[in-house]
Amino acid sequence: MSTSVSAIAARPGRSTRWIQLLLGLICMMAISSPQYTWTLFTKSLGTKFGAAAAGIQVTFTLLVVLQTFFSPFQGWLVNRFGPRLLIGIGTAMTGLSWVLASQVDSLTGLYLTYGLVGGLGTGIVYVGVVGQMVGWFPDNRGFAAGMVAAGYGMGAILTTFPISDSMASAGLEATLLKFGLIFGVIGVLAALGLKSPPAPVSVDGSLHAAGVGSREMLKSPVFWLMFVMMTMMSTSGLMVTSQLATFAGDFGITKLTVFGLAAVPLALTVDRFTNGLTRPFFGFVSDRLGRETTMVIAFGLEGCAMALWLATRTDPLLFVLLSGVVFFGWGEIFSLFPSTLTDTFGTRYATQNYGWLYISQGIGSVLGGPMASLLHDSAGSWTPVFGLAIGADFATAILALAALRPMRRAYLARRGLGGLV
Repeated sequence: MSTSVSAIAARPGRSTRWIQLLLGLICMMAISSPQYTWTLFTKSLGTKFGAAAAGIQVTFTLLVVLQTFFSPFQGWLVNRFGPRLLIGIGTAMTGLSWVLASQVDSLTGLYLTYGLVGGLGTGIVYVGVVGQMVGWFPDNRGFAAGMVAAGYGMGAILTTFPISDSMASAGLEATLLKFGLIFGVIGVLAALGLKSPPAPVSVDGSLHAAGVGSREMLKSPVFWLMFVMMTMMSTSGLMVTSQLATFAGDFGITKLTVFGLAAVPLALTVDRFTNGLTRPFFGFVSDRLGRETTMVIAFGLEGCAMALWLATRTDPLLFVLLSGVVFFGWGEIFSLFPSTLTDTFGTRYATQNYGWLYISQGIGSVLGGPMASLLHDSAGSWTPVFGLAIGADFATAILALAALRPMRRAYLARRGLGGLV
C-alpha cells in the first residue's frame, strides 16, 4: 500500500463502498454472457444463416475488439456524465444486443447487433465499473478491481446451463430474447444505485489534486511500459482461451476422460473458476506485498505451468489440472494492471485512463487468436506458439521488477508523491 494511501484522513464510507462493490459486481455479471456463452450459439447461428464457422466468428471478434478499442472514449463518457447514467446505458445496450439479435435474418444484422451493440455496451460497463471501484477502495484497489473483474470472468457460470437448456427446449431466437431482457433489466437496476466515489481528502483536509489526465499519462514512458506488459500477458492468456479446444485435439486429449468426464469440457469448467478466483486473490495479495512483487509471482506461475503443460500434454489429468493453474496465473492481470495504473496516475481520471490501457486486451486478442493460429499453421506445431507465450510470461515478470518498479518510483518521486489516491 502506498504511503499516501495510508495517510488518507477521510476514506469512503465502509458500508457505502461495499454496496457499490456489490452493485458493480452485479453489473459485470450481467454483461459476462455475451462473451462466455457465445460458443453455445455458434452451431445454431451457422444453421440459421447458412454460414461457415469463420463468418459466424466475425461476430465474436467484433464484440471483443469494440469492447476494448473504444474503451478510452467510453471511460471519458463515464467520467463526464457519471456512472449511473453511462453504466446503465451500457447494461441496457448489452441486453438489447441479444434482443435485437433474436430478430435479425442476416449475418450483417448479427454483426450489427450482437457484435457492434454488444461490444460497445459491454465496454462501457467493464471500464466504467473497474474505474469506479479503484476510487471507492483506495486502500484495497487490487482486491476491489479483482472482485468486479471476477464477476465478468465467472458470471456466466450462473447462465451457461440455463441458456443451454433454453436452446434445447425453446430454440435460438426465444433464448436470445428472454435472456437479453433478463440481463438488461438486472444490469440497469443495479446501475441505478451506482455513485461516483468521493474526492480523496488529504490529512490537512484539502482536496488531493494529483490525478493525472490521459493526455499527460500518454506522454509517460511508465504508462507505455505497462501497456506493453499487459499486451504480452493478454496475448499469452488469450492464446490459451481461444485455442484450447484446438490444441487439445492436436494433443490427442479431445476423446479422453478424467474421472469419467470428458477432459476438454472439464478443463473449461475448471478454467472458468480459476480465472475468476485469481482476480480478487492476487489483487488482495498485491495490496499487501506490492504490485510488482505480485506480478513476478503470478506471471512466473503461468510461465512455469505452461511449460509443464506442454511437456505433459498427452496426460489428460495433468492437462485439466495445469490448464487451471495457467488460468490462475493469467486472469489476475485484470486486477493488477488497473490498480497499478491508478496507484501511479491517481483516481481522478482512473476510468478514462484504464480505458487506454485496456486497448492492450484487444491487441492481445488478435495476437493470441488469428496470429497464433497462423504461426501454428506455418510451423505445423504448437511448440513455437507455446514457446513465445511462455517467453512472454517470464519476460513480463522480469520487467515488473527490473523496469516497472524503478520507473514508477522515479515518476512518483519527480511529482513529489509516494503514490496517488
